[in-house]
Amino acid sequence: MSFITGTTLLSLFVTLFVHKVDPNLWKHVSWFVKIDGVVHGLVFYPIYMILCFNLVLKFRLNTAYLGLMLFAGFVPGLAFYLEHRMRVKLYPEGLPAK
Repeated sequence: MSFITGTTLLSLFVTLFVHKVDPNLWKHVSWFVKIDGVVHGLVFYPIYMILCFNLVLKFRLNTAYLGLMLFAGFVPGLAFYLEHRMRVKLYPEGLPAK
């Protein structure tokens, strides 16, 4: 879920950066920002928050990890790095087989 949330946040960041660089292009991408902003902020991020809270409870992690995971939903690109670090921390020998 962090990859989906991180991707929508990163795409929002890129399109808003395009707005600052070329205001004429904004006319063509403003609809994307409206849709992507709603999808990220009202759909994916709340689900991501619930799943982060569930992960902290399941693995009995420190609440600082919860704060860091929730902060990753606001900083573009941080969710991808944090996903990797948490996977290495929680499963040092690799993901368990089903």
